[in-house]
Amino acid sequence: MTFVEGPVTVTVPATSANLGPGYDSLGLALDLRDELTAEVVPGGTLEVTVEGAGEGTVPLDESHLVVRSMRAAFDIIGKQPAGLRLHCRNRIPHARGLGSSSAAIIGGLVLARALVAGGELILDDDTLFQKAAEIEGHPDNVAPAFHGGFTIAGEDDGFFAVRTAVDPRVSVVVFVPATGVETKAARGLLPETVPHSDAAADAGRTALLVAALSDAPEHLHRATRDFLHQEYRRPAMPESLALVDELRADGVAAIVSGAGPTVLAFSSGVESAETTKLLARCPAGWACHALSVDMDGVRIL
Repeated sequence: MTFVEGPVTVTVPATSANLGPGYDSLGLALDLRDELTAEVVPGGTLEVTVEGAGEGTVPLDESHLVVRSMRAAFDIIGKQPAGLRLHCRNRIPHARGLGSSSAAIIGGLVLARALVAGGELILDDDTLFQKAAEIEGHPDNVAPAFHGGFTIAGEDDGFFAVRTAVDPRVSVVVFVPATGVETKAARGLLPETVPHSDAAADAGRTALLVAALSDAPEHLHRATRDFLHQEYRRPAMPESLALVDELRADGVAAIVSGAGPTVLAFSSGVESAETTKLLARCPAGWACHALSVDMDGVRIL
């Protein structure tokens, strides 16, 4: 078993999970990418540098999430490198509900596999996906980060993910607040049980959302109505939920992205008049982006 010479670079897309009613199951890859470059070096040293999101705040040692994910992949492959040099160019904002941790996990696993000659023969795609979901704790973000597009994921005798069609007319606008919310804190606001009527309503909207994203985007507003999690999270992100309310009142299919606080609004093309109008509604101090759906998932450059 040998390591490849020279650096390897992978890019990983941002993701939005839940998409309203599809709590912990639905995910969409977005064309906003982190770029990770690593190489094996002699001497037993670890060198980590970060530019962009997380610069100056994330750890630069073995506790860095990309490094931990790489180590997990090397363990499966059966050989740890003597030393590693890693550089992260992060465009996905942290703690905003856009899948930055899933991008780090998928990026680290794929990067490590690519650094080993014949690594795909030892660490196949299914094993890699299982490890990614295990590290993250749930598969809804790692699935679109790995596969791209629109995915339905869950756990049933192991983690699974199915990629399904996305109508080419679908794009999004993301409204990203200046401050984040940790996923653990957002999950902590959810109740242990919900009314049966809410669960039934959410199941129906989730089924409709799959159809709407596939080839009927005119139904996205109705399909993105959530009954399970967004309202419970309002105390942690009141401005985000107020924006969701405002947009939905105007007929826009708007939801909280993942655990928030980013708001995602579905649109009809990154250069459409609808998108231009949505971008004009960006709150002061927020960052807003028009993004297409990323159909590629993680890529090795």
